[in-house]
Amino acid sequence: MPTGVAIRDVRDHLFDAAERVLLRNGPSALTSRAVTTEADCAKGVLHRHFADFDAFLAELVLDRIAGVDARAAALRASAGTGAVADNLTGALIDMFGPVAVAIVSLVTSRDDLRTRLRQARPTGLPVLTDAATAIASYLTAERALGRIAADADVDTLAPTLIGAVHMLFADRQGTPPEADTVQKVVTTVIAGVER
Repeated sequence: MPTGVAIRDVRDHLFDAAERVLLRNGPSALTSRAVTTEADCAKGVLHRHFADFDAFLAELVLDRIAGVDARAAALRASAGTGAVADNLTGALIDMFGPVAVAIVSLVTSRDDLRTRLRQARPTGLPVLTDAATAIASYLTAERALGRIAADADVDTLAPTLIGAVHMLFADRQGTPPEADTVQKVVTTVIAGVER
């Protein structure tokens, strides 16, 4: 981008560029130079808006986690409708889209980024922990409606579902699993508690 040309929504522009680099080349290729090149702007633009590259990455992760929060609200709202396994399957497929899987890889590959994220989220691994919280909240609502057992341990079921389904999606370069494969995992995990 030529010098002196204003960029609208610089933050979003840089985040979108980082996301494209991350999806195309993986977390090891994500550098400030790669982001600004992809964004077609000077490197100084990133550093003018963020203290350093780890601050930029932390804000990127937190921004993308906001999408998980929106999905969590929609999932909670579905309690009492449809089949529990179908609701969970759809939500998990949505939660583990390519961006979320790439963000998890990014966070696990960068110690400094995890340290920075701990300031905003002291426990767990961002995205996965947020997804588990969303699933637990939904299961709690279903338990209150009597659609899962009153003694169901939602705080164990939720991370079990997240871990099992994440394993299906974890290969960033592979083909995502079919919905039937995810559904099989979900129905197996909740088989003992679904009513």
